[in-house]
Amino acid sequence: MIRKGLRPSFKFGVDRPGDEGDFRRVLPFRKSWVAIAILAVMDIVFLIPAVLTFQQAIAEWGQFDSLFDLVGALFLSAWLLGWITAPLIMTTVLAVMLFGREVLKASPGIVEIFFGIAIFGVTVRYDVSKLRNLRFERPIKKSGKSWRGPHLVFDYGANTVAVGSNIDADEFPEIRSQLKITTGHDIRHGDALPSEIETKWEQDEIPTLETPPAAPLVNSEPLTLTSPSALLLIIANLIPIAGNIFLGWNLGDVMVLYWAESAIIGFFNVCKLAVISRWMVLLVGPFFVGHFGGFMAIHFLFLYTIFVKPQSGMVAGEDLADVAQLFVTLWPALAALFISHAFSFYKNFLGRDEYRGRTVNQQMTEPYSRIIFMHLVLIFGGGLTMVLGNPAPVLLLVIGLKIYFDVKAHLKQHAGNQTEQSQ
Repeated sequence: MIRKGLRPSFKFGVDRPGDEGDFRRVLPFRKSWVAIAILAVMDIVFLIPAVLTFQQAIAEWGQFDSLFDLVGALFLSAWLLGWITAPLIMTTVLAVMLFGREVLKASPGIVEIFFGIAIFGVTVRYDVSKLRNLRFERPIKKSGKSWRGPHLVFDYGANTVAVGSNIDADEFPEIRSQLKITTGHDIRHGDALPSEIETKWEQDEIPTLETPPAAPLVNSEPLTLTSPSALLLIIANLIPIAGNIFLGWNLGDVMVLYWAESAIIGFFNVCKLAVISRWMVLLVGPFFVGHFGGFMAIHFLFLYTIFVKPQSGMVAGEDLADVAQLFVTLWPALAALFISHAFSFYKNFLGRDEYRGRTVNQQMTEPYSRIIFMHLVLIFGGGLTMVLGNPAPVLLLVIGLKIYFDVKAHLKQHAGNQTEQSQ
């Protein structure tokens, strides 16, 4: 839902008593035991596989002596990280339903509503001079506010705010009188002024999965092949050719490098999610890392089996230090690719305000185009290797295709601030 008009300020933290003379009332908080029971059962259903997977992951990490064992441990850990998001959310909601509290507070010129568990939660602050139509309501049964029972309602800008639950009608006159005395204002009646309902809310403090941050402030020019980030990307992708010539990198090394680049992309995707969703990255971040990490673990095992193991002669149970050595050998190219993506994140995503055209859902799915491309390269490259019997031409072809598709995707992603971007 897109909200507009006046917006309150939000603050996460501790519920403080306030100064002497301020008004403060802990409001009744209605509990729906049927909803609590249903949510508790669902939470347990989701927690059982999480606990079992946790035990299995601990066992896997406790002993492994092969790449297959390591990938299994990584996959279980990633699966657990992605899965645990749902029971954590349900547990939090359940705690709020059981132990939540709502506090109405007032001080000179200000009305605040605190909502949280014990003394921790979010405080919403309103300018009392712009607050309108404070009233007592009994909601219609089976409506969106029926769970509250009798409660207080007021208007602020273009929006209606509900406060409290199961409030006694006899308390309303007293609350209204105390608010007037404490704030120094009598809450007005009537419609909002035009200036109070015009501006749409930006979503930077209250992010959602579907609603993007505010539209771009300026129209950025599309990137070209001579743009710094495009040139840096091309240079970083040419390093594997130098590695093949001077360091003897083979097709397997390059495949491992491109796999590691996907991990770099995943890292910066979490950074982008943090910019777009702010505090909500605490929920969407682990979920993304979980399912993306699971794909990456299986992807590496697939890559290793086709391109690395036949060339290195390694067998299950061999020292994993040889696997780690693959990444040590590739550090110059890994550093260059990391710098390239870091520069693009800073210069384009932040510098050109491209995050303003993105939603959380869009950003969550964006890196998977990389995985699809890599799997196509694996199938195509592996087939040519078997046909030609000489991986050198395949290596040059794979690098060439990688540069072409990378640059093409990069220019498309940064084609200027339009209605919908893909960065």
